[in-house]
Amino acid sequence: MNTIAVVLTGPEHLELSRLDLTPPGEEDVVVDIEWSGISTGTERLLYTGRMPPFPGMGYPLVPGYESVGRVALAGHGSGRRVGERVFVPGARCYGEVRGLFGGAAARVVVPGSRVHPVDEALGERAVLLALAATAYHALAADGARAPDLIVGHGVLGRLLARIAVARGATPVVWERNPQRVGGAEGYSVIDPTTDTRQDYHAIYDVSGDAGLLDTLIGRLAPQGEVTLAGFYHEPVAFSFPPAFMREARLRIAAEWREPDLPAVLALIREGRVSLDGLITHCYPAPDAAQAYRTAFGDPACLKMILDWGACS
Repeated sequence: MNTIAVVLTGPEHLELSRLDLTPPGEEDVVVDIEWSGISTGTERLLYTGRMPPFPGMGYPLVPGYESVGRVALAGHGSGRRVGERVFVPGARCYGEVRGLFGGAAARVVVPGSRVHPVDEALGERAVLLALAATAYHALAADGARAPDLIVGHGVLGRLLARIAVARGATPVVWERNPQRVGGAEGYSVIDPTTDTRQDYHAIYDVSGDAGLLDTLIGRLAPQGEVTLAGFYHEPVAFSFPPAFMREARLRIAAEWREPDLPAVLALIREGRVSLDGLITHCYPAPDAAQAYRTAFGDPACLKMILDWGACS
């Protein structure tokens, strides 16, 4: 059994290759991928070669942790059934080619316990579930404060804001890029240069800008908190005196965990959170090289997905 997959052979070197797949076992499923998303956070770092040391890092590798497809084969112990549409958060099934995160392929072999059934009506929007669950994880952690400021109006920032609104918060979002100001649902988006507030209690940063922390600390109320909910490839540092004067708190939110995805799916099913309007570009998988360049270079591209329908 084999597949066509996106393979990063080195920084800024990408190709479509046919790879042998690990034979499935009794607890595995074979999933024919319909769509996969391109992450402008971690995948950009893999693509550019700026990814910090990370478990499983190395080239060649298959990227992607936002895939959706149908179960084509289900082992007796997999807990899944043939024909189900499932969300696949990556795979490691390519032999000597690393799967980090391994979802950008026409077909994958993955344990049935790793995939999640999704509503047929979600279609390609189901690729957004990883980001939605990551946003939920940041907001729902023990002791987390509801955001009154979110920095960045990309897809993760929008999902943070939408989920925060669903949970009763009224955040403001900072965004400098005029092409990304639109699309707010239940919250306001402003240019940070027009904002004079210095009494925010909870700031969530998803900008990925490691040099922004001093600015954010300067906008905190006493005992305010900054949550770093993005991914930062450079060292994060801050000036101590302003943080000391405010008794500022710093929190780091990691990627989603298993309880987060069912919680997000419930919010979507109840109509409290929408995934509409977030996917702006879709390329056929054979055009992956151009798709990656567009995803990382076009500020109007919120979310790029690959359509694997032309590959087998």
